[in-house]
Amino acid sequence: MIRSLKSWRHLLSDSSDLTAFIAGLPKAELHVHHVGSASPRIVAELAARHPEAGVPADPEALAEYFTFTDFAHFIKVYLAVVSLIRDAEDVRLLTYEIARDMARQSIRYAELTVTPYSSVSRGIPDGAFLEAIEDARRSAERELGVVLRWTFDIPGEAGLESAEETARIATEMTPEGLVSFGLGGPEIGVPRPQFKPYFDRALAIGLHSVPHAGETTGPETIWDALTSLRAERIGHGTSAVRDPRLLEHLAENRIPLEVCPTSNIATRAVESLENHPLAEMVKAGVLVTINSDDPPMFGTDLNTEYGIAARLLGLDAPGLAALARNAVEVSFLDTAGKARLREEIDTYLAGWQRHK
Repeated sequence: MIRSLKSWRHLLSDSSDLTAFIAGLPKAELHVHHVGSASPRIVAELAARHPEAGVPADPEALAEYFTFTDFAHFIKVYLAVVSLIRDAEDVRLLTYEIARDMARQSIRYAELTVTPYSSVSRGIPDGAFLEAIEDARRSAERELGVVLRWTFDIPGEAGLESAEETARIATEMTPEGLVSFGLGGPEIGVPRPQFKPYFDRALAIGLHSVPHAGETTGPETIWDALTSLRAERIGHGTSAVRDPRLLEHLAENRIPLEVCPTSNIATRAVESLENHPLAEMVKAGVLVTINSDDPPMFGTDLNTEYGIAARLLGLDAPGLAALARNAVEVSFLDTAGKARLREEIDTYLAGWQRHK
């Protein structure tokens, strides 16, 4: 929905063959938000049902609404869309439709960042919320072939009350699809260390730590996420390139960065795609995965992000397949699931090369 994306198209791969390869490449996505993945059609439908939320129902007005001036404006718009999710039926519809969009992109596995506090605090009972996402998850796997898992995310702007509620739902209710615990929202004015007790509780029951850090703040936020929150992956982490010691630490310990190029431009965290630090991360030996973050809001999808990565990193089909394998390797999918998806990627690549 970002109009200026048109001006970035020259950075996408100009090879129609490579675009076709990406479209069919089996993929995993590790950094993509639940409400932020609401398609324009679904947002418009919900906006028409809930006009008091102030979100436009007209597609053209919606496109204008989703043009952000800065990260704070993005958060404001994001929370307005959150307010459209009023009951368990809305939650179930949204979740299943996200999986349908993923299936169209050959996404086989996704760790969807879900913020239960946003819905529960607006009156959806926690049990009904969890039942809705779990029902959608099971249906998506059975009917669409998309395996979904959950990252339960603290909305940092809502303070420690939201952290307590998120930790309670994660550790006491523990839905079957839950694999990790995260922290999103603004970084400025929201120090990572204050959330340590909540991450400690989540990690104590076997969940993984995947906070956002270092997108709109400096490398010190990433260090805080590593030391205080015991991060196993870092969401965004674009500022890591400012600290050579941090890059070395990430590379040596194989701590991945979940990179979302278009998102970083849309939120003004990075000035332009030409200046995106992705290539610098890879040159330093850091393990990266490519993700879409809030795709409809940013006028992108995972296939588009792979095209951007192909251009920025100079990747051919085998290089893109290796990028897809990165996401599988550092995901929290079970061992058998990882093996199946790796095999599917390898088989797809081999078939592609035989016909070239």
